[in-house]
This record gives sequence, C-alpha cells and structure tokens, in this order.
Amino acid sequence: MKEQKKGKVAPRFKNKHTDDLIDHYWGSINYISNLIKASEIKAGLILTFYGILLNFVYTHFGKVIENIGDQIGFYIFSGLWLCCTLVSVYYSIRCFMPRIEDKYDKSVFFFGDVVSSFGNIREFSKKFYEISLDEDQLFSQLGQQIYINSKIAAGKFKNINKSLQFLVMALILMFALLLYYGLYTLS
Repeated sequence: MKEQKKGKVAPRFKNKHTDDLIDHYWGSINYISNLIKASEIKAGLILTFYGILLNFVYTHFGKVIENIGDQIGFYIFSGLWLCCTLVSVYYSIRCFMPRIEDKYDKSVFFFGDVVSSFGNIREFSKKFYEISLDEDQLFSQLGQQIYINSKIAAGKFKNINKSLQFLVMALILMFALLLYYGLYTLS
C-alpha cells in the first residue's frame, strides 16, 4: 500500500461501483447536453429555412401583388401565413434564449454558482474537492444537475415542437396561396 501524504485523505466511497456510477451520471449529463444542442440546431435550421423562404417571398412580392389585384381571399391567406410564420420564428428564437434555473441548491457543477456562490478560486477548489470526496453530496449534486438540464432540454424541445407545428401550418397555407394564385392567374 502506498503511503499517503500527511494530512491528505484518500476518498473512501461506500459503494465499490462508484466509478461506474460517476460515469453513468456524467454520461446522462452529456446525453442531455447533446439533446440541448440538437434542439438548438433544429431551431437554427428552421430559422434558416424561413430566411430563404422570406427572401424568395420578398423578391417576388411586387409581381404577385400586381397580378393578384384586389382579391381579398389571397390577402386573408397571406395574413394567416404571415401569422403562422411569425409564431414559428418566435418559438425557434425562444429555443436559443438561455434558461438559468436558480431555484435549486447551489452546485459546484453549475457555472453560475461556481463564480457567484463559492467565494474565490481557492474556496471553490476546496469546496469542489470536499464534495468530490463525499459520495452522497457528489451524487446529489450530479443528480440535481441532470434534473435541471433535463428541465431545460424539455423546455427547448417544447418550443421546437410548437415551431414545427406552426411551420407545417405555414406551409399548408403557402401551398393554398400558390394554388389560389395559380388558379387566379390562369383564369
């Protein structure tokens, strides 16, 4: 057995599978973090699609208005399409808005608490080390972080789902507009 330095205590975990549990907790945190990234990528793709679509609409808007004249049905569909598009964009943008959950215990794994709740760098390092040695505190804080990150991911995916629902409605209305325009200009 190696001699330990004076005053240093090696961690004594209750569970002989602690390393596996730590990997399991961190694996869960990484999985949820990847879900958060995926929701933001989806939001970015939706916004990119709208950017291309709105550029196309803007480019052809004048010609369409000249050809359509005063057809009230076309303007009603256009207004509904614009409303669905704006709501979809709104929910996509909400996905990017940071959600800081601060109603929970202070955690050495949350960046906001690290810089605001544990004093200076040395005090934080000491607290982090103490928690790392205490299996109950370590797993409690990791579990809380998994819960908080899951809550954030759920909110982001809720916004993405709403954005996609309004995107589908906007596409249906757009096809109705194209059909209306096509039938009107051919007659």
